[in-house]
Amino acid sequence: MKRARKALIRGLLGLALLAAVLALADPARVVAQLRQAQPGWLLAGLAAGIASNLVSALRWRALAQWLGAPVSARDACRWYFQAIGLNALLPGAVVGGDFYRAVMLRRASHATATVLAPGWSVVLDRVSGLWMLCAIGGLGAAACADVLAPWLRLPAGAFAALMLAGTLLWLALPWALPWLLARSRGGWLAPLRAAAARPDWRRQLIWQALASAAVQVLSALALAGGGLALGVALPAAVWAWAIAPVFLMAALPVSVGGWGTREAAAVAALAPFAVVAPAAVGVGVIYGVYGLAQGALGALAFGLPRGADGAVKRDDES
Repeated sequence: MKRARKALIRGLLGLALLAAVLALADPARVVAQLRQAQPGWLLAGLAAGIASNLVSALRWRALAQWLGAPVSARDACRWYFQAIGLNALLPGAVVGGDFYRAVMLRRASHATATVLAPGWSVVLDRVSGLWMLCAIGGLGAAACADVLAPWLRLPAGAFAALMLAGTLLWLALPWALPWLLARSRGGWLAPLRAAAARPDWRRQLIWQALASAAVQVLSALALAGGGLALGVALPAAVWAWAIAPVFLMAALPVSVGGWGTREAAAVAALAPFAVVAPAAVGVGVIYGVYGLAQGALGALAFGLPRGADGAVKRDDES
């Protein structure tokens, strides 16, 4: 009952926030913006979103196999897209679907994986995405220093230098992970310590960096596709900056599927670039609809989320 009550409260909070954002942006103008959306750009944005999540699924598969939880490409894609559908309907934009992926991988690889490997594969998959999301957002912010710095009452040069220095330090953090893990204690970190001690650690890190960069670039293209569908034409650097606050706010577990928090973040992130609130809200709504559409497409292609007994196929069956 407590979980149901918390989920209900989060859903109501998300709806209240979305209603507040819509009210401030003028609902009639938001609807008018959405009605004028160009189908070609909408489909292009959706295609970029699908491509982003396909790369994400393969990135997660590489991590899972590296940690000792083998999974076929088909199963990885199936569970990933099913998780997208769950994320669109559950509090936050990632938590419920991530738990589903970990459970399905654990049940499928129970004979070969260590106990914690499936869960760690999902955690590190999210960390990898967050790492590159913030890095690309920082680079985008540095490129937009002339516009963003005045909002913070900072010199453009100092703002750009701060963003670049912070981004470089952020990108360097994972390289120190083996050193940090070697000095850590706790059995729950054992899979990570073992993985970081392997000779192919650096190769896996480079693969994760490249895959995560591709994921975030494709996600930025999806967000830009929604913007272009509404006539919001902005430089690539603006969309690179915007994905960080928009996606981070959507992931907060205070609403259902990121509704409300995503739109509020879109308004705040795009306001310095003279994007009116109705258009910014429309961009957030379209990206949310992309998630719903991908969840529906995932259900059509792979079936609805269900127990592992009937859903899992081994590699030799895929």
